[in-house]
Amino acid sequence: MKIDKIVLRKMKMALKTPFTTSFATQTEKHFSIAEVHAGGQIGYGDCSAISLPFYNEETNVTAWHIMRDFLIPMIKQAGDIDHPSQVRDIFAPVKRNNCAKAAIEGGIWDAYAKIKGVPLHQLLGGVRDKVEAGVSIGIQETPDKLVSVVDNFLNEGYKRIKIKIKPGKDYDYILALRQAFGDITLMVDANSAYTLDDIDFFKRIDPFNLLMIEQPLAHDDIIDHRKLQAAVNTPICLDESIASVEDVRKAIELGSAKIINIKVARVGGITETKLIHDYCQAHNIPVWCGGMLDTAVGKAHNIAVSTLPNFIYAHDIPPSSRYWHEDFMLPFVELDKDSCVAVPNKPGIGFEINPELYDKYCYGQETFLF
Repeated sequence: MKIDKIVLRKMKMALKTPFTTSFATQTEKHFSIAEVHAGGQIGYGDCSAISLPFYNEETNVTAWHIMRDFLIPMIKQAGDIDHPSQVRDIFAPVKRNNCAKAAIEGGIWDAYAKIKGVPLHQLLGGVRDKVEAGVSIGIQETPDKLVSVVDNFLNEGYKRIKIKIKPGKDYDYILALRQAFGDITLMVDANSAYTLDDIDFFKRIDPFNLLMIEQPLAHDDIIDHRKLQAAVNTPICLDESIASVEDVRKAIELGSAKIINIKVARVGGITETKLIHDYCQAHNIPVWCGGMLDTAVGKAHNIAVSTLPNFIYAHDIPPSSRYWHEDFMLPFVELDKDSCVAVPNKPGIGFEINPELYDKYCYGQETFLF
């Protein structure tokens, strides 16, 4: 595949409502789109890095720098690309910066699939025509407010509920949901807000029969998570701790988690996602696809990878209306009666750009000719 040019676009969209985690409250999303122009097609990749380096080391500003000054020149120097899986090795000299890598690699995967005339999910070996979506709910002011919010989402048809927690905004919130809704499929996400000193809290919530506890301890830890998993019955799911298939190998060998969250952006792209999926499948560790307040392009890539057979649990792939007033890709992602979203069957990611809205939310761009 001969790349003609790559265009980077700076984008900004306001969230419909603020989204609060243990580390920050977001009211808008700054992100970048990488357009890969090749073979008469345009492939789209999403850079999901947020504005603050509180989830991982990247921000939307640092990711732009890495894409512009390192990754795109590396692709240019590499010449023609026979297959998108080569990009992982091309980018290997750059340490981490995985959101930036995922954006460029994602655009190349999309362009390649379009040139081949096949859907991206088919190219990856996907086995589903729809994927189950859950809902992720930010930290609320009170347990009663959380109950009201969850009630609305259950009425919309969601079957899996994930709530963000942090110390002081945890036990009473989980208790309120169990009292209000019984045995709904419920999980919690701590975004690294706790330490092993909180082990009694985790033992205390064991009877709530949660689906999983996502990333309770430090963002770069797998040792203490092993100790926590040994002390509780509730499955521990690793998120921030997993940036590569090598991280997964170590975590599984240690027994640090029973479930792995895969975010395409966090692990550096679709190729690494597939490697992690395959390794977990071989070791009987289920995976699911997490989200990063993804806009249209990122969501499209998430849908594609979630069709792989070992993506077991409901994913953070909400409909277009969940976070945004408008979406710049068509068709809109919608939830069906089974709490699932349809997998598109057009070539590539399967969605089309709405040019008017795409330009509306773009506030800068740079073109790199090959």
